[in-house]
Amino acid sequence: MLLLDKPAGPTSHDLVSAVRRAFGMQRVGHAGTLDPAATGLLVVLVGRATRLARFVAMLTKRYTGTVRFGWETTSDDAAGEPTERDESWRATTRADLEAALARVQRQSVQAPPAVSAKQVDGQRAYRLARRGEAVELRPVPVTILDLRVASFDPATGAAGIEVVCGSGTYVRAIARDLGRALGTRAHLAALRRTTIGPWDVRDAVVADDALRETLPRALRPMAEAVAHLPRLALSVEDARRFRHGMKLDAAGRSEALVAAFEGDELLGVARLRDGVYAPDVVLAA
Repeated sequence: MLLLDKPAGPTSHDLVSAVRRAFGMQRVGHAGTLDPAATGLLVVLVGRATRLARFVAMLTKRYTGTVRFGWETTSDDAAGEPTERDESWRATTRADLEAALARVQRQSVQAPPAVSAKQVDGQRAYRLARRGEAVELRPVPVTILDLRVASFDPATGAAGIEVVCGSGTYVRAIARDLGRALGTRAHLAALRRTTIGPWDVRDAVVADDALRETLPRALRPMAEAVAHLPRLALSVEDARRFRHGMKLDAAGRSEALVAAFEGDELLGVARLRDGVYAPDVVLAA
């Protein structure tokens, strides 16, 4: 696996393609999209590690962002076309902002942006939106663990925010909802992801023109992708059974997901079902 510091401009898929070219292999993927304008930490998985993407995606993420008050956009960020405008934000105080953030944080569901990868009748919402079709997305459950003001400039209507959230949460939608909670309009002007689970963007490789030369040295152990899961140490016999997709006695353990190891070798991930561990992902060579 790799930790990349994504610049503004390229898509997450663009960086995956660059990694494919650098390693000369097709099995490359990422665990958590960043919009083209966003920067920061992107976890890229290579080879067999691509099977572990969903376990990385479940991790908590931290962001810093800039919210601009005064108008909403079609995408809820600066890439979209301006829509509704409102100047009542000019009376907003920092105390007002903090109270509105607290209300947004308490929301248990969130309406995704119309320009998003959510599915609508089997099609991506962003494709429908770009064709000019009306997109109505159902609110989805989200987890916003922390949401606070980092800065506020009442002269320009720009607020710096810090967000800690679970998978599937759109910071663009947080910016939109923050404006509405204040009785005005807002969009996300800038975004940077600083951490995913235990990984920090300060430890990432800068994704630039020298990527091909730096990537091989930056490759990290595949086991890091599931280091947040409890470890299940297997005997030689149980390791053989696991590799063949056979269930294992849970021996009284209750963790829903465990990373299965034989010695220092990661064999995959097992899921607890009816008192036994069934292989969920088997990392066969």
